[in-house]
Amino acid sequence: MLFRHMGRRCALALAAALLAAGFQGQAAAQGTAPLRVILPVSAGSGVDVIVRSAQVALSKALGGQPVVIENLPGAGGITGTQTLVRAAPDGNTIAIVSNNHAVNPSVFKTLPYDSLADITPISVIGGSPFVLVVNPGKVPAKDARELQALLKARPDGYNYGSSGNGTIIHLAGEMFMDEAGVRARHIPYKGTGPMITDIMGGQVEIGVGALAAVQGQIKAGTLRPIGVMGKERVASLPDVPTIAEQGFSGVDVSGWFAAIGPKGMPPAQIRRLHDAIALAFADPEVKAGFAKRDDLLILGSPEDAGKFLKSEQDRYARLVKKANVTLE
Repeated sequence: MLFRHMGRRCALALAAALLAAGFQGQAAAQGTAPLRVILPVSAGSGVDVIVRSAQVALSKALGGQPVVIENLPGAGGITGTQTLVRAAPDGNTIAIVSNNHAVNPSVFKTLPYDSLADITPISVIGGSPFVLVVNPGKVPAKDARELQALLKARPDGYNYGSSGNGTIIHLAGEMFMDEAGVRARHIPYKGTGPMITDIMGGQVEIGVGALAAVQGQIKAGTLRPIGVMGKERVASLPDVPTIAEQGFSGVDVSGWFAAIGPKGMPPAQIRRLHDAIALAFADPEVKAGFAKRDDLLILGSPEDAGKFLKSEQDRYARLVKKANVTLE
């Protein structure tokens, strides 16, 4: 994945950021106004879990400025991102976006904003593995080949959930179906959290989720992992092979998340927020959580973030064209 290489490039950038911001409380709070962090995803999603794990550390890095996290899911992230681009560029509102931000320009015929021109890149924060999971009581398959056989025997006889039409979770499911040469009925949800709840409840049988969002359910046995969607296994699921290992070499997709602000943010505010985010996510407790979830910490520069978002938008345009997913 692209962010894997980016993480190595950004090691020096992170060190510089920590030196620049490595004093306690010097990233002064913006008066009494809290920092509003918009999450264009549902509560319980992978990004939600990750960002909330750093909420206290981020407030501390901002010199005690309160940090308020607001979930605004819907329309594949458009609802929350539209709120972000309309906010004042004063450094008091940011959003943490994920792959959907780069997917949306290709799947929607029109957007109420420009995904690149109407935002200020702050930092790519990290990445998260995706896992293909099933309801163990509804789907007897233990691996990708067995799942392929079931779906071939019953075309459209099973349902797979997603976090919404045209989302990265939708595309990840389509990627597996395409590689396996099978079909299942797509059931879109308004976010990952509701989708996972319904897979566990048996309303849908199959889905893809960020490891942070499904790890607990896998350990509890309420979800069965079929395979990791990226090119490498994850340490916390050592016995779960990748989908590519199981013979579907074209399946390679993982999550990422990045901090952005409204267009026109002053350079001083960009640097202030970037440095505070670098400190917060480098906090030992936050890093320990990343390691436990097999998440990848990147913390790149604003310049790198801008290049990354553009490259991902171009990459997903090719994937969307192959999957033939277009929405109004």
